[in-house]
Amino acid sequence: MVNSRLSQIAAQLDSSDTCDRILALVALRQVSAVEAAPLIKGALSDESLRVRSMAVRALGSKPSADADEILIRLLGEDPDYEIRADAAAALGDLKNTKAFQALVRAFFEDTSWVVRFSAAVALGQLQDPRAHEVLIHALRRDESVIQQAAIAALGEIQDLSAVDDLLHFVQAEDWLSRQRLAEALGNLPTPKSQSALSYLSKDEHPQVALAAQRSLQRLQHG
Repeated sequence: MVNSRLSQIAAQLDSSDTCDRILALVALRQVSAVEAAPLIKGALSDESLRVRSMAVRALGSKPSADADEILIRLLGEDPDYEIRADAAAALGDLKNTKAFQALVRAFFEDTSWVVRFSAAVALGQLQDPRAHEVLIHALRRDESVIQQAAIAALGEIQDLSAVDDLLHFVQAEDWLSRQRLAEALGNLPTPKSQSALSYLSKDEHPQVALAAQRSLQRLQHG
C-alpha cells in the first residue's frame, strides 16, 4: 500500500499540470523523510518557481543526508531570490550549525532584503551564540524588517549580552518592532528586561502589551 501511494505521488510529480505537482509535494508531508527525499530532490529542478519553492522548503522538514549541502548551494548560487530565501529558511528548520557560515555570508552579501531577512531568522533558529555580532549589526540596519528579524533571533539564542542593544527599540515607531522586543525579552532574564517589559505591558498597541505581559509571566515563573 505504501509503495503504491509513493508510485501515485511520483506519477503526479511527473504531471504536466503544475497544480498536480504542487499537490504531490503536499502529499509527501505524510511520507517518511527517507522515502520523500528522492522525490523532493527531483522537484528542485521543476520549471515552475512555485513547485521549486515548495521542494526547497520541503527539504527542511523531510531532509536527505545531503540536504544541508544542497540548500547551502542553492542559498549561495540560485539566480532567483525567492529560492535563496527559501533555502535559508529550510536551513533554519534543519537547525544544523554547519550552515552558520553560509547564512552569515548570505546576510552580508545577498542583494535581496528578503534573503537577508530569511538568513537572520535562520541564524536565530540555529541557536548558535556565534551569531551575536551579525545580529547586532542587523539591529543597526535601516530596514525595520531586518531589525525585527534580528530582535527575534537574539531572543531565540538567549543572548543576554544583547539586552542593552535591544532596549533601544522600547520606543520604536513600528509596533511590530516593539512586539518582537517584548517576545524576545521573555527569553532574556535580566532586571533590565523585566523593567522594559513592565513598560511595554502598558503599550498603546494591544498586541505589544499582550506580548509583554506574557513575557513578564514567563520570567516571573521561569
